Amino acid sequence: MDELYKENAKIVYHFLFSLCHDEQLAQDLTQDTFLKAIQSIERYDGSCKVSVWLCQIAKHLLYQHWQKHKREIPSEFSPEEQPAGNTDIEQQITTKYELLDVLKDMQKLPQQIREVMYLRVTGMLSFKEIGEIMGRSENWARVNFYRGKETLLKGRDKQ
Repeated sequence: MDELYKENAKIVYHFLFSLCHDEQLAQDLTQDTFLKAIQSIERYDGSCKVSVWLCQIAKHLLYQHWQKHKREIPSEFSPEEQPAGNTDIEQQITTKYELLDVLKDMQKLPQQIREVMYLRVTGMLSFKEIGEIMGRSENWARVNFYRGKETLLKGRDKQ
């Protein structure tokens, strides 16, 4: 089980963080995911990669958490800090506000498209992995990502 944790903990954490944007919650639910996986290992049928199975467990735990706390996906969150360097502070501030605007606009997208976009952009998952996690095809994930991207670009053009 230690090997399973070492190989998949980062994937599960990044997946959860891409959905909830809360470091502490993502860490807690990552631990809960592996506990739940140990308790239900006999249900793993090998039809998908272990990481996909773990992400499915993680997603259900996150939804249960939100339901228990009567909370929707947060509309705002603070993105990770910009990398340190010799860049101009004004550029960093502008970039941060542009990112926040994009993330706010993403909240207006339909849930499935928003989820695909978060998984692809912040979770850095392949379309195939996204399709497996969402119980859909790789092509479905690609199409939804494209639709979300086009919607965001159209919204930007109007401003």
